[in-house]
Amino acid sequence: MAHIPRHDEILKIISRLRNVSVQDLTERTGVSEVTIRKDLTILEEAGLVVRTHGGAQLAEDITVMRDLESRSGDHVSEKRQIASLAARLVSGGDTIYLDSGSTCALLAEQIVGMSLRVVTNSIAVMNALVGAHGITLFSIGGSYRREAGSFVGPLALENVKEFQIETCFVGATGVSGRGVFSSQNILESQLKSEILNVSRRRIVLADTSKFSTAAFSIFARTGDVDVIIAEHDFEDAASLRELGIEVLLADQPESV
Repeated sequence: MAHIPRHDEILKIISRLRNVSVQDLTERTGVSEVTIRKDLTILEEAGLVVRTHGGAQLAEDITVMRDLESRSGDHVSEKRQIASLAARLVSGGDTIYLDSGSTCALLAEQIVGMSLRVVTNSIAVMNALVGAHGITLFSIGGSYRREAGSFVGPLALENVKEFQIETCFVGATGVSGRGVFSSQNILESQLKSEILNVSRRRIVLADTSKFSTAAFSIFARTGDVDVIIAEHDFEDAASLRELGIEVLLADQPESV
């Protein structure tokens, strides 16, 4: 998305007011309603706003949003442990889905030598698997979000429904002890929810920095997730098990 200063101004207005009409944005920016509607379409395709009747609202908390490149350097050792354990849950011939995010990208590296069908919305996953001879790779397409390195939006949602996924691996920005799973972006959350809906076994990969936190948009609750994989034990593990979610810990691989 080309940088347009007016877009920054629109995002600042929406971040302050949370839900703004096209007319209000027109008055505040001094451009036409046609221009504002085009701006909102561009911002929605980028995953920054969600269109509402007559206006738009913020799609994510841009004050804490970080791109994939910066996030990929966080908790690398922990994420590698999680990815290694997750790979043990994949069997040759499976059809799996790998979400965007740094932990799923590390999981892709772990399965390069396997014979699988892999569906993904992640550029990093595609790059990891594009040369793997045993991998049949499917991209769901959609609107590309550069900061997340992923495809989202209505086209991605429709394409996902064409697949029967045996096991999906998705990431989360926040996981609460009440079994609420969240991310910072509504469009990402919508896609994660649909992926969970079309998958037989639903696995969330989350290092322990994600637990007892809440992000902007909820994509799953208790009953929507079968398994959580973390690197070691954490405070809410017992609560999540009581809710019927299997919790696997990378430092206890014998539990698989």
